[in-house]
Amino acid sequence: MAFSPRSFSGPFTGRTLAGLAQDLRRGRTTSAGLTRSALDAIDALNPRLNAFVTVDADGALAAARRADEELAGGTDRGPLHGMPVAVKDLIMVAGLPVTMGSRHFAGHVPEADAACVARLRRAGAVIVGTTTTHEFAYGPTADRSATGPVHNPWDPARMSGGSSGGSAAAVAAGLVPLALGTDTGGSVRIPAALCGVSGFKPAYGAIPADGVFPLSRTLDHVGVLAADAEGCLLAYHCLAGPGGAQPAWPHDSDDADGERRVRPHGPEGAGRVRVAWLDPAGIFPGDPRVVSAVRAAAGALEEVRMPEGVAGELRETYTVIQSCEAVAVHAGRLADAPELFDPELLERVRAAAEIPGWRYVRAMDARAGLAGAVGALFDRHDVLALPTVPITAPPIDQRDMMIDGEPAAVRAALLALTSPWNVFGLPALTVPAGTVDGLPVGLQLVCRPGREPSLFEAALRAVPS
Repeated sequence: MAFSPRSFSGPFTGRTLAGLAQDLRRGRTTSAGLTRSALDAIDALNPRLNAFVTVDADGALAAARRADEELAGGTDRGPLHGMPVAVKDLIMVAGLPVTMGSRHFAGHVPEADAACVARLRRAGAVIVGTTTTHEFAYGPTADRSATGPVHNPWDPARMSGGSSGGSAAAVAAGLVPLALGTDTGGSVRIPAALCGVSGFKPAYGAIPADGVFPLSRTLDHVGVLAADAEGCLLAYHCLAGPGGAQPAWPHDSDDADGERRVRPHGPEGAGRVRVAWLDPAGIFPGDPRVVSAVRAAAGALEEVRMPEGVAGELRETYTVIQSCEAVAVHAGRLADAPELFDPELLERVRAAAEIPGWRYVRAMDARAGLAGAVGALFDRHDVLALPTVPITAPPIDQRDMMIDGEPAAVRAALLALTSPWNVFGLPALTVPAGTVDGLPVGLQLVCRPGREPSLFEAALRAVPS
């Protein structure tokens, strides 16, 4: 199921990573042509979106020419070869400004690539630039950055979600077919859902975080955003593993039209993946229209519920761990140059600094204790399905709202259904699941580590591409 924003339509709108890779190998396009299209679209549309912070036109075109020359010479690095890719502005890209969305790092230019960026380059990808992040990735709205807010391509007055908002907006607007993000409590999945694209947070550590500016060392994940689940899977196969696997076409087959498509397989087998609907009401209140739309996309499923009291314990555990680990990262800046933080972020860091160390120790113990209760949800099912976010994209700068007649904090609502899975490092995927009031909503699928084939099989079954 494909959706496109009404306000923006770039050269990759309605096109999949798999289809583009096939076109490239059949001579229907070139990497240089794709890259030039991306650069032209960024130039035209980014002033209204603020998805990109830095664009490396010269470097991207040079890399694209090399990719074309390699293909012509018989070297095929895999499905990302020659594909324009964007990278979140806290993942180090050698020679480009990487600012973490903060005045603290104005003018910062790393000398070395992050491990995931190095793997992109080895896979033949073309890095076109860096995308806007919520300052230090410390927020799910992406409207607090030294470079300004990211605007949602479906309605520029609304937030993209964050913290990887620029990456999601860039893919949703068709500026690039693939982008890297990070996810500490939902920062890939939240903006993907609010912008109508797919986003995948692999298991903790599956894609290395070396060279990624940290927010919370035990919760941070590197993830990917693409138009569909297939694109996320292709990127994941190229980025995951000890050295970054670079298969030509993982788990592939030819469709009747000759286009090659990803078909994940594994011990579960097609059609035998056990999927359950996890009732979001047992976790956090949601807009009934959003929940209804997502459940319809998921199909008829057996329903399960989070055990009584576990959702509240998970929220507390997540908040304490993230807050204390964030303070450990920012204590020096908080002491030496607090004025360089965005005021909202400064307030959050100061509040986090007041949390005593004993609460962090207890939260880490609670994490281990809660693992059994959450793990029991998978005893009879391979995959849990639920809304990614229980609301549609709020207006930029909105911080409080009503959900089904009850007051709620926007930040809490955005994080409520995504953050529990970061506590345990579980793989989680969001795919587009329709619209409500003309704004996209997402279906989230969660599994245990090692069961990722089930996740993508469930995505293909629930929301056919």
